[in-house]
This record gives sequence, C-alpha cells and structure tokens, in this order.
Amino acid sequence: MNITDFLSPQHAIVDLRAADKAQLLRELARRAATALGLPADQVSDALLKREALGSTGTGGGIAIPHARLAGVAKPFGMLVSLAKAIDFDAIDGRLVDIVCLLLLPTNSQGEQLNALACAARILRDADALRSIRRAGDDAALYRAAAGEAAKPKPA
Repeated sequence: MNITDFLSPQHAIVDLRAADKAQLLRELARRAATALGLPADQVSDALLKREALGSTGTGGGIAIPHARLAGVAKPFGMLVSLAKAIDFDAIDGRLVDIVCLLLLPTNSQGEQLNALACAARILRDADALRSIRRAGDDAALYRAAAGEAAKPKPA
C-alpha cells in the first residue's frame, strides 16, 4: 500500500491551528466527515474513543490518530502540519506538529494494518519528515509525502 492509496491532495493541510488535542481531533473529524459524507459526531466519537485507549502520539512530534468506522469503504487519510505544536500525550512526551489521520473500514484487518504501517513508515523516514515539515503550502505537503512514498527503497 502507498500513501496515495488513502491520501489525496485536497486532504493535505499546512498550518492548521488547534489549541489542544481534543479541538484538533474534532476539527479533523469535521473535515473528514464532510469528505466522506458521514456525521461529524460519529467520526469525532470514534477518534476520541480510540484515543481513550492510549495516545496515538507515536513520538518525534508525530501522531497517527485512527479509527474504524461503518460507512468508510476504503482507508481515508489526512496529513496535517500544525501551525503550533500541541500536547498530544505522545509516548515520548514531545509536542506534536505532524498528524496523519486515518479512518478505516470496519471489516478489513489487513487494509488497516497496511495503511497504518505505510503512514508510520513515511513519518519515520528522516528525509520524508524533513520535507513534510518544510512544506510551505498544501500542495508541497502532499508532494513531500507522496514523493517520498514513490522513491525506490534500497534492496
């Protein structure tokens, strides 16, 4: 799976503003719900319920909030750089400035793991992360993520 399988250019957002984790998740839920034709509160509730199990702040300034939802036919993603880093209860205690939201179908284990692994792989790559953090606009953010995903990996 490639990040472009679940992330489209219109869902890459630079300089999103959020005061805290809850506000950020509600805003991402609202945007995702609009794109998917789902009720925003359904998306928000699913994300908050997943976060209650443990933070999806993976460390290094990165968070990958995710949830399974009825009504999602295939993995859906949003990649966001925040205007100001926020506390996300990340495992390393660092503030988060890059967020990759994933909404996944309720019925597909493999697809979920592939989408999560793909997002994590790109966001762990130092070159990709540097390009993502330097992106000055939405299109550059998308190109940074998609371009790094398209690079051939060493054998």
